[in-house]
Amino acid sequence: MNSHKIAARMFGMFFIVTFLAYGIGSVLIDSVITTEDFLANVNVNQTQMVIGVVLMALVHTFLNIGMPVIMLPILKPYNMYLAYGYLSAAIAATVTLAVGTIFVLLLLPLSQEYVTASSVTMPNIEILGMLLKKGSFFGYHMGMALWSIGGLMFVSVLYTSKLIPRPMSVWGMIGYVVLLSGSISEMVGHNDIIEIVSVIPGGLFEITLSVWLIVKGFNSSSTGSVPGK
Repeated sequence: MNSHKIAARMFGMFFIVTFLAYGIGSVLIDSVITTEDFLANVNVNQTQMVIGVVLMALVHTFLNIGMPVIMLPILKPYNMYLAYGYLSAAIAATVTLAVGTIFVLLLLPLSQEYVTASSVTMPNIEILGMLLKKGSFFGYHMGMALWSIGGLMFVSVLYTSKLIPRPMSVWGMIGYVVLLSGSISEMVGHNDIIEIVSVIPGGLFEITLSVWLIVKGFNSSSTGSVPGK
């Protein structure tokens, strides 16, 4: 039980730091690349871009893969297939998100070419910049779709095992279904409202779950018994 408490707190802390790292990194980058003349803006704010990428591609990646690794020995006794499925989907999602940030990082050398480009080559550089932005956009939503699939496996095990209150697990299922639907919808056609609304239920669930695990941990009656034993 002590090991379960430690794992629960680590998972909760990892979740919060991961959430903050990716969120802050996204804000830093979006504030630069969403302007009209974004390549010139990238060239002026290269340090800010690098900090954002470090938060999203390094800090987030390390902790995001660490979370399912921490949970694997806890979830596996209840459903080995879903436990490994969650781990696999989380790794795939994290790698996809990291690839999306690499597209953003490539804007740095491109921006240096842009500020010295002639009027003949500048349109071509702008097209490349837009393609890199689109690559980052699709990488993010593909990563979120994979994360949603893994999340559904995760909360399914939490629901059947009663490691957390079942209403919270149901909330997580709804949140990940909404996130999955929103991510797929965004890849078909961008809509600001759908993009914002789709992340709210799942995001609030993840924050609530993190705080719950840090403060209360897993249900002691569930951690003390494994199906079939």
